[in-house]
Amino acid sequence: MRDDREWLKDIHDAISHIERYALKGWEIFSQDELIQTWVSYHLQIIGEAARNLSAKITEKYPEVPWGEIIGLRNVLVHHYFDLDVEVTWDIVRNDLPPLKKQVKAILSDLGGI
Repeated sequence: MRDDREWLKDIHDAISHIERYALKGWEIFSQDELIQTWVSYHLQIIGEAARNLSAKITEKYPEVPWGEIIGLRNVLVHHYFDLDVEVTWDIVRNDLPPLKKQVKAILSDLGGI
């Protein structure tokens, strides 16, 4: 059975993978279906990992939008074609950087990355 640290590391690592391709910018992201699929896959990993965190973690860190993260995973898995490329880019640029900081802080609280 995986523990919370492992799930949090999955989130942190998935964000790092997304960041690699986000550096290419909006123009390339918006035109490259392979990069869009790569990002979507890693967003699903983030949501799945968040879904598997214990209530102990999600209740201790309510400032993290766990419900929204899990909700995004559900949209990606069950309604993939409903997600707009611009919305995905907005998540990558605006939501993932603070989430990465929050996850890093939680991992630090739990004894490091």
